[in-house]
Amino acid sequence: MEFNIFKLLLVSLIELLYLVGVLIGTGFLLGILEHNSNMFLQRSFGRKAVIVTALIGTPIHELGHLIQCWIWRHKVLEVKFLQFNEPNGVLGYVNHQWNARSLYQNIGNFFIGLGPIFSGIAALIGAMYILLPDSYQAFIVELNSHTLSEHLIDTSSIQFVGSSLLSIGKALFTLSSLTNPGFWLFLFIAISVSSHMALSASDIKGALNGLISLYVLLVVLNVIATLFHVDGYNIVVSMVKYNTYLLAFSSIAFLFSLFTFAVSFLIFMLKRK
Repeated sequence: MEFNIFKLLLVSLIELLYLVGVLIGTGFLLGILEHNSNMFLQRSFGRKAVIVTALIGTPIHELGHLIQCWIWRHKVLEVKFLQFNEPNGVLGYVNHQWNARSLYQNIGNFFIGLGPIFSGIAALIGAMYILLPDSYQAFIVELNSHTLSEHLIDTSSIQFVGSSLLSIGKALFTLSSLTNPGFWLFLFIAISVSSHMALSASDIKGALNGLISLYVLLVVLNVIATLFHVDGYNIVVSMVKYNTYLLAFSSIAFLFSLFTFAVSFLIFMLKRK
C-alpha cells in the first residue's frame, strides 16, 4: 500500500498541536510573565523578594515534576523542594533517570518538564476552593455555561478565556474581600505559585525530548490507521475537547501572573522615581 509520507508527517504535526499546543502556549506565556515579574522585583528589592515567594512557589513547582516522574515511571534519584545556598541560584530540583529504550518513559519527559504547570494550576484551584468557596463556585458556573469547542484555538476559545478572567476578577477583587483574611492568604499563595510556575531551561530541554517521542508515536499510529482505513485525525480531534477546560483553568494562572507582573512593574517604576 502506498503512503503519502508528507501528508502523514503533516497530519501528525497537526495532531500534536491539538493534543499539547495549549500546554506549550501556556508554558511559553507564563514564562514570559514570570521572567519579567522576577526581574522587576529583584531590581526593586534584590533576591530576597524572589525568596519570599519561593517559600510556597518552589515546592509546588518541584512537586509537579515529582508527581509526573511517578506517573511516567521514572526513577527519582534526588529531590530538593527548596534551597537557598546554591551558588548557581537554583532554588529546587528533581533528578531522575529513565529507560531510553522505553517509548512510554521518553514521552513522559514532556509531561515531567511541564509538571509545574499542572501542579501550579491545581494549587491555585485548590486554594480557591478552600479559602474562597464562593469565588470558586462562580468560576465553575462560568465554566459550565460554555459549550466545548472542537477547535484547538478559535474566536470563541479566546472570548471564553477573556470572560473567565473577567468573572474570576469580579468574584475575587471585591470590597468585601478586603476584610476577608482568606482573600489575603489566597492572594499571597496565588502570587507565590504564579511567580514560580514557569519552566527552567532544563525543564524545556527535557520537555522537547519528550515532545519528539510523542510526535514519533503519532506518526507510527497514523501509519497503522492508514493501513486499516481508520480516520486517526478525527479521533484525535474528538479527544481534545479538554482544551477548553485547560484554557479555563489556565486563565487563573494568567490572571495572577498578570497581576504579579503589574504589581512588580509598578513597584519598580515607583522606586525608580
